[in-house]
Amino acid sequence: MELDRRLLLAHCTAHALSVVAGLLVVVPMALNGSAFKGRCALFSTGYWRVDDPAGSTGPSADVSHLVVQQWGPPAACQFATFVGIFTVLYGAAQGWRCLFYLHGRHDDTLFSSFLTVLLSVCLLFLSGGASLILSLGLSSWCDTVTNQNMQPFSCAESQSMPLYLDVDTSSFYTELNLAQASLWSVTALWLAQSILAFLRLYHSHSQHISRPCRPREKELLLGHSPSESTSPSPPPATPTVLV
Repeated sequence: MELDRRLLLAHCTAHALSVVAGLLVVVPMALNGSAFKGRCALFSTGYWRVDDPAGSTGPSADVSHLVVQQWGPPAACQFATFVGIFTVLYGAAQGWRCLFYLHGRHDDTLFSSFLTVLLSVCLLFLSGGASLILSLGLSSWCDTVTNQNMQPFSCAESQSMPLYLDVDTSSFYTELNLAQASLWSVTALWLAQSILAFLRLYHSHSQHISRPCRPREKELLLGHSPSESTSPSPPPATPTVLV
């Protein structure tokens, strides 16, 4: 298997994995957005309050519930979802192109390879930023839910505890944690795709540079110099007539 074919096959595999990882970002984020009625849990702030119902006696009558002061900015959740959707669409399109190139036994042009490298590096930084935002936002929400780890339950266990909110919190940690791990996987895949795209660009550049030298090398192997093959033959000498 030639070098360009191995690179194409590796790039196809990376695109296929990015489609799967992107779906594992989009689906949990969509489910979480539906359960939270369009609100974003990332970077939400709140506190725990203990209410004593009127006419109740004894410590068992106290009810502790979470009060959300401000929900997180919707852009924090939308950014992660956007990166996941774009990764799925781009990975599917580029994966089909790689399969087409494998079948046709040719690769991108030099300019197209350069654009692929540039786009892959840009999306690497975008996915890295989205992963960092999602991780920090989930950590902030977990601090709010666990009251800075002062509650007797962890963030993972809090999804099975009654928080007394007007949203469904029964699976928020599973969804956001899965989206977080998948988004970091997307970032790692964009790093791999950037490296593979650069290797394909380098290979295309090497092929472009060595292509004009091939006819000359072929003539040298056949024992003919380029000057001899290209120079016109001298005109025949005209006979001189002696008087």
